[in-house]
Amino acid sequence: MAKKATSFFLRALEMSEGQSCNIMRRNSNATVRHLSSCGILDTRQASLPPPTASSQVVPTRNFINLSAPLITRRMEYSESRALGYSPEQMCNVVANVDQYQQFVPWCKKSKVARGKNGDIRAQLEIGFPPIVERYTSEVTVIPNHQVRALCIDGTLFSHLETLWRFTPGAAGQADSCNVEFFVTFEFKSLLHSQLATIFFDEVVKQMVNAFGARAAKLYGTSSHRLQTTSKRAT
Repeated sequence: MAKKATSFFLRALEMSEGQSCNIMRRNSNATVRHLSSCGILDTRQASLPPPTASSQVVPTRNFINLSAPLITRRMEYSESRALGYSPEQMCNVVANVDQYQQFVPWCKKSKVARGKNGDIRAQLEIGFPPIVERYTSEVTVIPNHQVRALCIDGTLFSHLETLWRFTPGAAGQADSCNVEFFVTFEFKSLLHSQLATIFFDEVVKQMVNAFGARAAKLYGTSSHRLQTTSKRAT
């Protein structure tokens, strides 16, 4: 009796294990079929982006500032110098506009016409190769004190005014003076206006230096050069 019970129990256990394995196989097969039918594996594999070559961003710099407002701007510059020449000597250098072509940077031609009422008109040609421009200025001279030039005709500037003032130097120094230089200008061309913002200071300083060098050539080297101050405004 005991043997029959044991045999029955073992048989039942084997049947239970077999059914469990079959159920696991069916569940496993069903799971695989379910994943395959939904296309999850295929979709995940297809969603991967194809390999691409690495890219590199190269910084660039624009010669013309495109972010700046597309309008011309009036620019101003002032400079004060104490030089070892008399006010009369420096005033003569500046007032002789017809000689500018001999020493002023970028001045190709300079011609002066005097009217019956004593007014002075200067016709200047300036060149920044390959650009060459001509304009006419009305020049007013107060001997030994001031020279003022105002552009009245030309295609380059919508406004151009220069002013030189000469005052005696320090006490006890007869051959010395204080020179004050002012310039305000505005180009008609947007391109010229933006170029001026890049080269403005250097151009103006070279022009002012040219007048000092001209005085040295005419009157000899200055025995003293006291002080130079400059200021730019836009």
